[in-house]
Amino acid sequence: MSLTDMFLLVRPRRQLQNKLTMAPTGTTLFLIILVHIWFCTLLFISNTCKATRPTPKFPAILVFGDSTVDTGNNNYLKTLFKGNHYPYGQDFPGHVTTGRFSNGKLVPDFLASMLNIKETVPPFLDPSLSDTNLVTGVSFASGGSGFDDITGSVGGIIPFSKQVEYFKRYIVRVQGIVGEKEAKKLISSAVVVISAGTNDFGFNFYDIPTRRLEFNISGYQDFLQNKLHIFIEELYELGCRRMAIAGLPPIGCLPIQITVKVESPHDRRCIEEENLDALVYNKKLASLLPKIQSLLPRSKIVYADVYMPLIDMINNPLNFGFLETKRGCCGTGLVETGPFCNSLTAVCDNVLEYLFWDSIHPSQAAYLYISKYLEKKSIPELLDYDNQSQPLVTLFDQTG
Repeated sequence: MSLTDMFLLVRPRRQLQNKLTMAPTGTTLFLIILVHIWFCTLLFISNTCKATRPTPKFPAILVFGDSTVDTGNNNYLKTLFKGNHYPYGQDFPGHVTTGRFSNGKLVPDFLASMLNIKETVPPFLDPSLSDTNLVTGVSFASGGSGFDDITGSVGGIIPFSKQVEYFKRYIVRVQGIVGEKEAKKLISSAVVVISAGTNDFGFNFYDIPTRRLEFNISGYQDFLQNKLHIFIEELYELGCRRMAIAGLPPIGCLPIQITVKVESPHDRRCIEEENLDALVYNKKLASLLPKIQSLLPRSKIVYADVYMPLIDMINNPLNFGFLETKRGCCGTGLVETGPFCNSLTAVCDNVLEYLFWDSIHPSQAAYLYISKYLEKKSIPELLDYDNQSQPLVTLFDQTG
């Protein structure tokens, strides 16, 4: 082959290479511009979402109490009183049995969401807690506990004294994440929710009259509120400043109380004496909390009324979409709770029509109404506070 022939063979390849290295064609240029616009649009949307994300009203939520606010701590205890089995949690996101004593979310979960903190409040004992979930708040509550030391003492649950100890461990862990200074700021700015008392009266006074041997009803109310006073002071000494203290529900309307006290199974009237006791207790509590607040500088301690929203739902069920208010959705609704509400137990066809999930605990729908009531009545008092610290929204993405 001559040199001329070889040149002719190589020339087309060079021409092709030159075309590939030339300026892009109109079609190629259009695609490049389109991709650039698409990328810029995504970047704009991302920045806009970050800029418009609601600022949390509190940097964290800290929860103490009984099964009404236990989001799963009992799962990690040697106790029979657990809610980590079906049908509990059947309406929780993902239909997960989390240990909450309801078919879905509890009041702390709804409040955390309403306050733009996060969607749910995890239990402190969950070993898989992320730093973000820990710093933005947890529940220390334990189903079966109460202000009285003997409440649930044989049930293997977490008494209030132990909940304080867990809170001390929590503070140390938070200090390790954000530093001592920021941890102190976070604790003082967090909203603290305390809900207990029903078990004390049910276990120790009404159904098993242990405390009736030494107290009348008024004396026992004062005894419990003195215990609460001490507990509030302990939390204050550990840095808490903003606290919402729940009163008692209408205990006499709990399905299990009606079952125990009423002779006829067809008579499902509330036990008015127990409801009156709860009202007196709540009146005392509402009077006591401002006095405690006056003794603790720069604190804000408010009464959270759960009696009124519940009794309103009981007396006017149709206004809330309920058809059944005197028995739970699980089983017969008369006695089933905890281990007796299980995967072998039948449940109602439409839980949205039931105020109570089991014989003690309200349904998710009822908890939502209670949360909305508290958001309107109690939370504004905590927000009206002259010692607000800057929320730690710059430290963590508060999406749960």
